[in-house]
Amino acid sequence: MKVKIEPSIARGEIEAPPSKSYAHRLLICSALANGVSTVKGIINSKDMEATLNCISALGVSFNCENDTVTVNSDGLHKNNDAAKFYCNESGSTLRFFIPIALACGGINEFYGTERLLSRGLEVYEDICKKQGISIEKCKEKVVFNGQLQPDTFNVRGDISSQFITGLLFALPLLNGDSVINITTNLESAGYVDITLDTLKQFGIEIKRDNNTFYIKGNQKYQSASVVVEGDMSNSAFLDAFNILGGDVSVLGLNPLSKQADSVYAPMMVNLKYTSPTLDLSSCPDLAPILFAISATQNGAEFTGTKRLKIKESDRATAMAQELKKFGIKVDVYENSVIVHKGELTKPTEMLYGHNDHRIVMALSVISSIYGGELDGCESVSKSYPDFFEDIKKLGIKCEVTE
Repeated sequence: MKVKIEPSIARGEIEAPPSKSYAHRLLICSALANGVSTVKGIINSKDMEATLNCISALGVSFNCENDTVTVNSDGLHKNNDAAKFYCNESGSTLRFFIPIALACGGINEFYGTERLLSRGLEVYEDICKKQGISIEKCKEKVVFNGQLQPDTFNVRGDISSQFITGLLFALPLLNGDSVINITTNLESAGYVDITLDTLKQFGIEIKRDNNTFYIKGNQKYQSASVVVEGDMSNSAFLDAFNILGGDVSVLGLNPLSKQADSVYAPMMVNLKYTSPTLDLSSCPDLAPILFAISATQNGAEFTGTKRLKIKESDRATAMAQELKKFGIKVDVYENSVIVHKGELTKPTEMLYGHNDHRIVMALSVISSIYGGELDGCESVSKSYPDFFEDIKKLGIKCEVTE
């Protein structure tokens, strides 16, 4: 899908899309609970489709009506047959469900794109090796055979918090107590806070002492009716138009949100008035839009960027390639990125989305200044399918072609 954007200014009010981070977690907790739960605020995106597919693989039924999913579950059961989990391109879905599937035991097959399965499962591989759970990997799937046991789990915190979240979902269901020790600095700590908040809403208790988590076994998830709060990650792309001279009010955001990406607002103010150094280690999903905004303002240095390589694309390198088309020089290092101040010009060649929804949205925002044409825009369906319709409502001139 291609999109042509003409110079235009965004103005108006718009509801924030629901938080993908909370939506994943609330749906999973609903599937693990005994009884009927409702989750309001689910949009029809590829990532949500992946999580609902995996809920079905657990043998849990659900019904979708408008933006509400009603989940009818009688808890987690031992797996007697090979279960197939289709994760599409969702890293969260894959990493969240593996420990849950292992808690069921038996044979569990996880399917996804080659890019997804290449992003690494080292944390779980180490755990499986220690516990005697077999793993068979190929391009299109990973197969586990065995059952997760209570234990003390030593986990790196500088790879992905998704591994920690996956364990936090599964360990309360095991027949015994467990401990998670984070052995390095915990990056993306805000996402773990979201997990703990969600677990609490479904009656699961986790004790935390700094970077050590104590998990009682034999706990039971309690059914609940919950609402997904507004998404800070995707709202950052809408709010970014204000830095470019727009007048946009994003409604429905929780000012006390535990979402790590809530830091986007002060970061953007910094980019507007200074040439700051910003640490992205706890908010890697903000990198594309912050790179784009810094290019339109005073430039900036970004640290804590090493994990951008293992996202849907190599985000730092991808943004460097695309911003070069606007005349902006970007230096990419192992754990930092420098966006140099420069004069933006209209791209004379096609912009490319790198199969990454956040790259597409960031390039769309910056294209509203001088115009531009983007290819590969279908990737917005991963998390924000209505993105182009929404920015049209705000006055951005864009034409979508298949």
